[in-house]
Amino acid sequence: MTNAQEIQIKMAQGAKPGEGGQLPGPKVNPSIAKTRNSTPYVGLISPPPHHDIYSIEDLSQLIFDLKSANREARINVKLVSEVGVGTVAAGVSKAKADVVLISGHDGGTGASPLTSLKHAGLPWELGIAEAQQTLVLNDLRNRIVLECDGQLKTGRDVAIACLLGAEEFGFATAPLVASGCIMMRVCHLNTCPVGIATQNPELRKKFEGKPEHVVNYMYFVAQELREIMAQLGFRTINEMVGQVQKLDRKKALEHYKAAGIDLTPILYQVDVPKGTKFYNTQKQQHDVDKSIEFEILEKAHPALFRKEKISLDFPIHNTDRAVGAITSNEISKIYGVDGLPENTLKLNFTGSAGQSFGAFATKGLTMIVNGNTNDYLGKGLSGAKLIIKVPYKSTLKPEENVITGNVTLYGATSGEAYINGKAGERFCVRNSGAQAVVEGIGDHGCEYMTGGTAVILGEVGRNFGAGMSGGIAYIFDEKNTFRKNCNTESLNLLKVEDDNDIAELKGLIENHYNATLSPIAQRILENWEECLPKFVRVFPEEYKQALIRLEKEKLETI
Repeated sequence: MTNAQEIQIKMAQGAKPGEGGQLPGPKVNPSIAKTRNSTPYVGLISPPPHHDIYSIEDLSQLIFDLKSANREARINVKLVSEVGVGTVAAGVSKAKADVVLISGHDGGTGASPLTSLKHAGLPWELGIAEAQQTLVLNDLRNRIVLECDGQLKTGRDVAIACLLGAEEFGFATAPLVASGCIMMRVCHLNTCPVGIATQNPELRKKFEGKPEHVVNYMYFVAQELREIMAQLGFRTINEMVGQVQKLDRKKALEHYKAAGIDLTPILYQVDVPKGTKFYNTQKQQHDVDKSIEFEILEKAHPALFRKEKISLDFPIHNTDRAVGAITSNEISKIYGVDGLPENTLKLNFTGSAGQSFGAFATKGLTMIVNGNTNDYLGKGLSGAKLIIKVPYKSTLKPEENVITGNVTLYGATSGEAYINGKAGERFCVRNSGAQAVVEGIGDHGCEYMTGGTAVILGEVGRNFGAGMSGGIAYIFDEKNTFRKNCNTESLNLLKVEDDNDIAELKGLIENHYNATLSPIAQRILENWEECLPKFVRVFPEEYKQALIRLEKEKLETI
C-alpha cells in the first residue's frame, strides 16, 4: 500500500457479488501463496478489508484507514451499475472517497459461472447517468472523480460515458486483446493458450504482448475521441462532462427494436442553480493531518532514522482513529517490508483507543494500551506487537469483561496481539499469519482464517471457525461448551499432545502473561499439567491436506 498510487475498495466483486473472488486450493501455488501471505494449496477468498463493510460508516472508516496508510494515494470505491447506485455514490462521496467507479455488467474476465454472468448489474450508461444526476442534485459532484468501466472499446464509447457524467474511463478487455488475448474464456482452467491467464511456465512462454501494442490502441481511441469532441465543439473533457443535451437519440429510435423505448430519464438534465459543478473541482478533506501520530513521528525521530530503541507515552481518546498506520507508512517508506528491528519503537497509550488501533502496523512497533480499544483492532496487522491490558488500578476481572470491540485482527498478515480481556464478534477473521492471545470471544471467531495462531483462554461464541482453511486455534475449554459452538464442518478438533504444539501453546501463554500480567494466564501456567488436557486444538482439514501435499513435494524434490 505504501507504494500504491491508487487503492481500490471493491463494493461489488464484478460478476459475483457475494461469491467473492474465490481461488480454489489447487490453484494457490507457492508463488501465489507467498504474494497473498497464505499457505500453498489452501483456498482463498478475496482480500480481507473488502469483506467487512456493513454500512457507509464502515466504508468511511476503511477510507480513513487507507488514507492514513498512504496519504499520497487516491482512494477509489468500485460500485456496480444498479438501480439506486446514485444514492450509494452520494453516500460514498460523503464518506470521503476520492474516486467513485461505476462498473457496467459487461466487463470481467469471462471466468465467472454462467449464473453469475447473467445477473451482474446493468449497463454502465444507466449507472453513470443515475450517479451523475444524484451527485449534481446534492451538490456533491465537485468533491469526487466519477469513473466508468465495463467493455469500453472505442472513442465513441468514451464520448458517451463523458456526456453522461464520467471524467475517467477504465479499459481492460480491449487492451488485453491488443496484448494478444483471443478470448478463449478458459481463464479459470490454467490453460490459456496465449500465456496471459496462467501460472504454467510453458504456456507463459507463448505470451508475445508488448506495451507498445496497448499504447498504439489507446492512441486510436484518443484520436477518435478528439474528432467527436471537435464535432461537438468541446476543447477539454471537463467542458464535456454531463452535457447530455449533446446526445442525439433519433437515429437509434428508428430501429424497430428500439420502438417505444423512453430514454428521457437517462438524458435528463438536472435543474440546479447556476455555478453548480458537473465535474471534480476540489480535493476531499480527510482530516488525516489532525492525527496524534504527527506528534509521535516528531518524538520518534531517533527510532525511525537511527534504529535507536525508544519508549514514548501518550494519552489516547476514542476519536484517535487508525493510530499506527501513519507511523507504519513512514517506516515502510524507509525500510520497506523489513521494517525496524523488534521493539525499536515502544508506544504506551493510556485511555480508550478509537477504531482501527494498530491498523497495518509494521515490524519494529510495540503498541500498548492501558485501557480499552474499539472495533478493528490490528486491522491488516503487518508485523507489529499489540498489547491491550486492563489499567493498573482497575478492579475489573479481565477474563469477564470486554476490552476490545468487533473484528479484531481483520486480515492480519504477521505480528502479535495480547489482549487482556474478552474481544467482540468476528475475532481473527481472515487472519493469515498473526499470533493472538485473548481471554474469550463473541460469535463467528476465526472465520475464513488462512494462517497464524489464535489462543483463546475462555469461552467462544457461536459459529466458530466457519470457512477456516488454515492456521491453528487453541481453545481453553474449561466449561466443556466449545464443541456446541464450533462449526465443525471441515475442522479437526484434537487434543494438544505433540511436543511442538505444547511448546508453541505454552510459549504464547507465557508471552501473554509477561505482556499483560493476566490472572487467567498465571493460573493456567501454575497448574499446567492439570489445564493442558482442557485445551482443544482446532486444525482445519484443508490445511492438513495442504501440509501433506507440501511434504510430498519436498520428498519428491529430494
